[in-house]
Amino acid sequence: MKVEEQIVQSVKDTRVVAIIRGMAPEICVKLAESYRSGGIRLVEVTFDQTGDLRKTAEAIRAIRAACPDMFVGAGTVLSRDQLQMAIDAGGAFMVTPTVNVDVIRACVSAGLVAMPGAFTPTEILTAYEAGAHFVKVFPIRAVGPTYIKDVLAPLKHIPLLAVGGVTPANVADYIKAGCAGVGVSGALVNKEWIAAGAWDKIAAAARELVENSHV
Repeated sequence: MKVEEQIVQSVKDTRVVAIIRGMAPEICVKLAESYRSGGIRLVEVTFDQTGDLRKTAEAIRAIRAACPDMFVGAGTVLSRDQLQMAIDAGGAFMVTPTVNVDVIRACVSAGLVAMPGAFTPTEILTAYEAGAHFVKVFPIRAVGPTYIKDVLAPLKHIPLLAVGGVTPANVADYIKAGCAGVGVSGALVNKEWIAAGAWDKIAAAARELVENSHV
């Protein structure tokens, strides 16, 4: 099975993509190890468009070295240059907050799994027709699970990921509405736990998310 197929299957199996924003590479590794303990197999490290983009590439490399059994990708990819940085770092998938057809096609051509962000039905269909493996509906907190159900009524052939405000308490609602999976940041990046080195608590949160997503 190709890597792309493995990633797609992993999303369908585990249903949770962990999102890390604004953390040093060494912390990213600790978080990834905790997520793995909780059953998560996919980690997205986002580019900070106002900071040093190289830190994201460093974090991707570090996680790949420490957790070779996980799939690591880059988030907030806004250009071909950033996509290339992710590829050079060994990223296996790409996530965006917007629909950039050129970047989506370049991602797929390079053999990475594309998970672009969209909001309206038109954007969702445009992203999918450009080659997206999954379409990230973002920000989902603004509309909730009912929106997913309504969008999928005519577009049920498109695999959707809910992102933005997903927690252990509401993840099942998005899966029941028809999502293939979810992307989660805040519920898995508790700064107090990180500062205290409470990696077991983060692993427990990851486990709860995965368990609650299987409804």
